[in-house]
Amino acid sequence: MAVDTPPVLHATGISKFFPGVIALDDVELALYPGEVHALLGENGAGKSTLIKCLTGAYSRDGGTILLDGKPIDPRDPLSSQAAGIGTVYQEVNLLPNLSVAENLYLGRQPRRFGMIDHRRMVRDARAVLAEYGLDLDPARLLSSYSIAIQQIVAIARAVELSGKVLILDEPTASLDRDEVQLMFSVIRRLKARGLAVVFITHFLDQVLELCDRATILRNGCVVGTRRLESVSQTEIVTMMLGRQLEAATKHHDAGPPGKLLLSLRGFARRGAIEPFNLDIHEGEVVGLAGLLGSGRSETCNAIFGAQAADRGTAELRGAPLQIPNPRAAIRHRFALCPEDRKTEGIVGDLSVRENIILSLQARQGWFRPLPRARIEEIAQGYVKALDIRLANLDTPIRLLSGGNQQKALLARWLATEPDFLILDEPTRGIDVGAHAEIIALIERLRAQGMALLVASSEMEELVAYSSRIVVMRDRRQVGELRGEAISPTSIIRAIAAEEEAVA
Repeated sequence: MAVDTPPVLHATGISKFFPGVIALDDVELALYPGEVHALLGENGAGKSTLIKCLTGAYSRDGGTILLDGKPIDPRDPLSSQAAGIGTVYQEVNLLPNLSVAENLYLGRQPRRFGMIDHRRMVRDARAVLAEYGLDLDPARLLSSYSIAIQQIVAIARAVELSGKVLILDEPTASLDRDEVQLMFSVIRRLKARGLAVVFITHFLDQVLELCDRATILRNGCVVGTRRLESVSQTEIVTMMLGRQLEAATKHHDAGPPGKLLLSLRGFARRGAIEPFNLDIHEGEVVGLAGLLGSGRSETCNAIFGAQAADRGTAELRGAPLQIPNPRAAIRHRFALCPEDRKTEGIVGDLSVRENIILSLQARQGWFRPLPRARIEEIAQGYVKALDIRLANLDTPIRLLSGGNQQKALLARWLATEPDFLILDEPTRGIDVGAHAEIIALIERLRAQGMALLVASSEMEELVAYSSRIVVMRDRRQVGELRGEAISPTSIIRAIAAEEEAVA
């Protein structure tokens, strides 16, 4: 990319508002031909909203978009595609029951005498895919090929339809290492052809290996755009998280740990989390730190059996343990509050009462219903103990605020009297008051002897209440911080691969 080359796409002043929320605030993005441009930011930073504004999925509330120096105003993804902007998402948006060639030419099939010319379509598809380094049979069903190949077919289709800007949204999230390198070879070919490629990912090692520049978003604003050859990974992480390395927070000193409760060795799930070892003691809070996509949620789900580990061993109080599914985990007095409470936690149309007793009833068995008086006692008790604010217990839980939904979800699991509680982003998206109450609850449970594993992107929180902090990056554990080594500075350095900072 020449220094004086004009951008192929230049978006300025992009703004998007939702009721009560500024999703994008005066965002600028310049994409140049023959470059791979990373778009970085934590969850809620505005990456997806920006892409939807550029592709017409959202109507923007302000700003202009220039493509090849001319203003465009995409009203939907089809119009942006026709203008020259193609998008490929993590979930392949093709038809698996059609052949590779049919997917590649869907809606623009070559014809002969008014009929689709299948022979020519297959021949042309083979030639197109050869440009991407693929030697495969385009007549075979798309579903017969790996996710990586399906992604490349989606890329080829997007480039053939658009050909100026290609947006790749988490294209490597479901790929193994070899498939990632195959994807990178395809992206480099497109770069050599002069395309401007936007690469959205949470894997910083992939960004540094592949990309030329990066734009970092935080809270709907551009924090900065940097050439990656002149910036450290620590600086990128600091920009993403909005924390200065000089920041310091007094960490929680829980004293010596209690008895060993859970011991995991070589625990892993292919494609989700690399093998790890972890010991959890009674009366301690183990923090799980890392950027979004680092493997925090995958670790929580593997331990709880929600995405069961396919490698490794587990022991509970010294006895061998199998955790094939959440039912087994609940039977052994494990509990998990998931990251996405709306889709994986609460049952929106059920009452608060029904949501609170759901896990306890499931453990007892649906053919042995809890007595109505006992249900009322449990629900009322936790509503009072956790200060869940509602009109009455019959209120559908979807009508509660985010903080009260989170407290009701915690009540559901506390009602099962767990020995081990896993919390995945327990304070995300809740108000300040509920936030403080949940932090205080974590401290109380630890003091009562419960073992907790808490995954969070809020470093100051983790530092404040964690007995130990396990740091994750790129789906694997990269360090563990203890004692005086626990600080936001040490966490950032560990995430950014500064090995001297890892205890």
